[in-house]
Amino acid sequence: MNSEEEIAAKQPLAEDKLDFKRILPIFVIVLIDLLGLTIIIPLLPLYAASFGLNPAMIGLLGTAYPLMQFIGAPVLGRMSDRYGRKPILVISQIGTLSGFIMMAFATSGLVLFVSRLIDGISGANIATAQAAITDSTTEKTRTQGLGLIGAAFGLGFIIGPVIAYGALALSGNDYRAPALAAAFFSLLSILLTVVWFKETLPEEERGQDSEKPAFSVKSMITAVTHPTVGILLVLMFAQQLAFGGFEQLLALFTLSNLGFNASGNAILFVYIGIIVVAVQGYFIGKWSRRFGDRRLMYGGLALLTVGLLLMAFTPRQPTPNYSQAALQAELNSSTGDSSGEAATTENISVDLPPDDNNGWIGVIWMLVAMIPLSVGGGILRPAINSLITKRVEHQEVGGMLGISTSFSSAANAIAPLLGGIIFQALGPRSPFLAGGILMAVLLLIAVRVIAPGREDTAAAGMARGGH
Repeated sequence: MNSEEEIAAKQPLAEDKLDFKRILPIFVIVLIDLLGLTIIIPLLPLYAASFGLNPAMIGLLGTAYPLMQFIGAPVLGRMSDRYGRKPILVISQIGTLSGFIMMAFATSGLVLFVSRLIDGISGANIATAQAAITDSTTEKTRTQGLGLIGAAFGLGFIIGPVIAYGALALSGNDYRAPALAAAFFSLLSILLTVVWFKETLPEEERGQDSEKPAFSVKSMITAVTHPTVGILLVLMFAQQLAFGGFEQLLALFTLSNLGFNASGNAILFVYIGIIVVAVQGYFIGKWSRRFGDRRLMYGGLALLTVGLLLMAFTPRQPTPNYSQAALQAELNSSTGDSSGEAATTENISVDLPPDDNNGWIGVIWMLVAMIPLSVGGGILRPAINSLITKRVEHQEVGGMLGISTSFSSAANAIAPLLGGIIFQALGPRSPFLAGGILMAVLLLIAVRVIAPGREDTAAAGMARGGH
C-alpha cells in the first residue's frame, strides 16, 4: 500500500461521521420542545396544590402524562412510518401546545388533569424525532445521533427550571406565567418544524408496513417476544425504572439522608444534567465507534449497577451548615418554592438527620456515586435504541421506537409509585439497592442472551480503519 492509500485508509469515510448539519434542526427543535416540559416540571406540584389537590392526587397527576404517552407514542410513531415524520411531529407539537395553554388557564384540578392527558396522548415528539434521526444517520453514526436527543434532555433539564424561576419572579409568583412560557416555546418549536425541518422519510418508503395496526396489545407482546428486540425492550423498561426511580426519589433521599433542602437538590440536578450532556453530546459517539453498541450497553448496565449500589450506601451525614430546626421550618413553610419540594415533602413523614454528625463525607460520597450512575443512565437509552433500529426492518423503525418510548413512559409512570412504596416500607436506601441488584441481574442476562450482530462487525471495521 502506497502512502496515498495509507492516508486514505486512515481518514474516516463520510458515512463514519455524523452529519451535524442534517441533525442540527432536529436537535434544536427537540431542545426547544423539551424546554416547555422542563419549565413546568418544577411548577406542577405547587400549581396542583393551589387547586386543592392532595398529595395522592398530585402523584396521580404525575402519572397521567407518561401513562398517556405509553398509549400515544406507538400510534403516532406508526403513523410517522405511513405519512412521514414532519406532519406527525407537527400534530404532536400542536397537542403539546394545547395542553400548555389549557394548563395556563386552568380553573380547576380537573382541567389540569385534562391538560396533562392531552399533552401525554400527543407526546410522540421524541419518538418521531428519534425516527427522523434514524433516517438521517448510518448504522455507524446512529448511536451518536440518538445520543443528541439525550443531550437535549440534559440541556432542557438545566435551562428549563431557570426559565420557570424567572417567569415566576417577573410575574410575582403567578403560576400561570411558567405555563405560558412553556406554551411560547412549544409554539416556537412548531414554527421551526414547519419552516426549518425537512422531511427525512422519502415518500416511496412510506406505508410499506401499513397492514400492521398502529397500536395493540398483540403488537406489544409480539415486540417483547422478538428474539433480540424483545430483551432490548425489557432492558429499556428496566433501566428507565431504575434511573427514573433514582431521579424521582433523589430529593426525598437527600432530604432524609443529608438534610438537603430544595436549593441543594436543584444544584444536584444541574450536576447530573451536566454529566449527561457531556456523555450524550460528546463521549457516546466516540465510545460507540470504539466499542460498538452492544458492549456500550453492557458498560452502561455495569455503571448504573455500581452507581445505584454506591448511592444506597451513602453515609447519613448532613453538611456542616445543616440545622434540623431550620430545615423543618422550611418544610413546614406555607410559601414553598417553585421546585415544589416543600409542598411535596411537608405532607410526608420524613426522618430528618440529627445535628450531631455533621460533615462532608456524605455529600462527597454521593457526588462520586452520581458519576457512574449518571454516565450509565446517559449511555443506556441511546445505545439500546440504536441496537433496536439495527435489528428491525427500516420501515418498522418508527413504530418500534414508538414502542420503546412507550416502555420508557410505562417505567416513568410506575417508578415514583413503586419506588415510593419501597422507600416507605423498607427505608430510604432500599429503592437504590433494589435497582442496583436488578441492573446486575439484567447485565448477566444481557451478556448471555444478546448475541453479536452486524453492528459489531461495523464497529470492528471502524476500529481497524482508525489504526
